Amino acid sequence: MEEKYNDLKLAERGARISIIAYIALSLLKLSIGYIYNSEALMADGLNNTTDIIASLAVLIGLKISRKPADENHHYGHFRAETIASLIASFIMIAVGLDVLYNAVHSIIYFKSKAPDLIASIAAVVCALAIYMVYRYNKKIAIKINSAGLMAAAKDNLSDAWVSIGTAVGIVASQFGLPWIDPLAAVIVGILIIKTGWDIFREASHNLTDGFHKAELDRIAEIINTVPGVRKIKSLKARFHGNNILLDVVVSVSSKLNVIEGHDITMNIEEKLRSELNITEVVIHVEPDI
Repeated sequence: MEEKYNDLKLAERGARISIIAYIALSLLKLSIGYIYNSEALMADGLNNTTDIIASLAVLIGLKISRKPADENHHYGHFRAETIASLIASFIMIAVGLDVLYNAVHSIIYFKSKAPDLIASIAAVVCALAIYMVYRYNKKIAIKINSAGLMAAAKDNLSDAWVSIGTAVGIVASQFGLPWIDPLAAVIVGILIIKTGWDIFREASHNLTDGFHKAELDRIAEIINTVPGVRKIKSLKARFHGNNILLDVVVSVSSKLNVIEGHDITMNIEEKLRSELNITEVVIHVEPDI
């Protein structure tokens, strides 16, 4: 369990890096977007300001997740990480809708004035910076299987693409197409909403004890390779933060004694731990009659 708490501590570092990056990027984008008249860059900067709040929510969730089990939380507080992802998704969707509304308003009441090319350079630099943060967070999230940090990483990648789209819109406006800049802001809003929705869908799926069938089938394949297992009578799995909780009922020969049946359960646990890093397993053995 100590290893899992250390993993969460590592995820906190990624969340802090995201917060620092978003503070710097939002200040840069909002100031340059305002000075050089870019609707898209300002929309992107506004997105980054709310990303600060979303990353803070993830950071707080990770901190709460590290609290040990108590008399009211016998499984620990790991699901706080998933709840933080859910909150982050709400923030992103709300901001995306606001950006989309303002961008559409700018198109309807369009004023033909192209933004300065400096705004596009800023967008490209910001895209490269946040992409590096994405690579770092994704690497850690995969290593420790952190849903919260993976949500932050997806947000990082979305922001990188948003900044590239912003740069394209600004450059296009230099060639007599200034309306592309507010149109790029519309695309920015849509991308923000989509990323928020994807994170919401995954977080709500985990919180309602959803588990993908393909992953469950993979677990079943591994259990069936353990000598002595005749068949799997029941297999249930759910996420508890970055942990998988597994309940298994297997049939074994009715001629086995208690010790032999216990050895089979130990072999199943070791197999799941070594191949899928699943450590929270409850196994019930029944005679195959």
